Amino acid sequence: MNSVTPKTEAEAAEAVNTARAARRPLGIEGGGTRAGLGRPVAAQTRLSTRGLTGITLYEPSELVISARAGTPLNEIEAALKDKNQALAFEPMDHRALYGTQGEPTLGGIAAGNISGPRRISAGAARDFLIGLRFVNGRGEIIKTGGRVMKNVTGLDLVKLLCGSHGTLGVITEATFKVLPHPASAATLALYGLADGKAVAALCAALGSPLFVSAAAHLPAGLATPEPLTLFRLEGPQASVDERLSALRRTLAPFESGEALAPDYAGALWRAIRNIVPLVSPPDAAIWRISVQPTRAPKFVDLLLKQVAARYYYDWGGGLVWLSIAATGDAGAAAVRAALVQAGNGQTIGHATLVRAPDDVRRTVDVFEPLAAPLLKLTKDIKASFDPDGILNPGRMYAGI
Repeated sequence: MNSVTPKTEAEAAEAVNTARAARRPLGIEGGGTRAGLGRPVAAQTRLSTRGLTGITLYEPSELVISARAGTPLNEIEAALKDKNQALAFEPMDHRALYGTQGEPTLGGIAAGNISGPRRISAGAARDFLIGLRFVNGRGEIIKTGGRVMKNVTGLDLVKLLCGSHGTLGVITEATFKVLPHPASAATLALYGLADGKAVAALCAALGSPLFVSAAAHLPAGLATPEPLTLFRLEGPQASVDERLSALRRTLAPFESGEALAPDYAGALWRAIRNIVPLVSPPDAAIWRISVQPTRAPKFVDLLLKQVAARYYYDWGGGLVWLSIAATGDAGAAAVRAALVQAGNGQTIGHATLVRAPDDVRRTVDVFEPLAAPLLKLTKDIKASFDPDGILNPGRMYAGI
């Protein structure tokens, strides 16, 4: 595949205009660490934003940072760490999952709306993305949003582009709101809980006034020989200590808890964030299920009656990660049928196929199928931003 790596926004626009004139589709990528996410793109030319690098604005006192799209995430995090700040949504790193090298980029985080365990308490990447510069499929340079969070009248292009996976525009610069880095953290672990009881404990903790920043449950064998239920508290040390004692009391009806060593707890949360418990075997299909937390155990139970799967829960049960053999449709029919069965005839969530062989991703719905009105709206938006369909064609939905 040919590759184009513009070093300026103007060069990116020129590359898009050239491709449009030739009716030549472009595969858009950043650091190349998430190449296996979405449907395979039928393009002979790759446009990489990794040449667009550098922090363009950082105002620690205003809690805002801007950088060009190809800026490595580790560069952003290092700059923020110097000022004791962080990206609150804790973006995951896909390299272990896909076996890729490269470096995750800020533009890739924006394009994919990539978030981690703290998303349940702080919000997603899209909640902190406040400004974008991008090149649409007409080759036009667009600036939207700004340096402050505010109400938006009309179409919010920042939110529209976030999570569009390069199908609407080539992001060239992104501006994020940041927050102070938590001063300290503590993780409380409960052992031996069955799924249903574990999710009930997660919901009880998240529903309390104790500001639990992350809550997850791993069945037996994923991290420890017995099931492991985790709750994370963050903030000033005195506050964390007081809330940890209160959390123990709140969860006493479920099981007595153990506070984990900080280094061990940190490694566990990074593993949960990066799907490390399900990375192997590398040829398995990985599904990401967004579901109502209290119905998650029922969904998993119904699914396991149809296919063999390994799994764990994040976001208090609202996010289920699944590993299924990548044969046939990689469990697509079973996963979506179980979501409907758990809702007594109405689906209770959304299923995204995050990893599978190319031939599987070409033939199944990688993202949740859209109802006819939403599908038409999606096509119309794509046509407005990219009338010739040259930007990551088919990445999210066939023919779009």
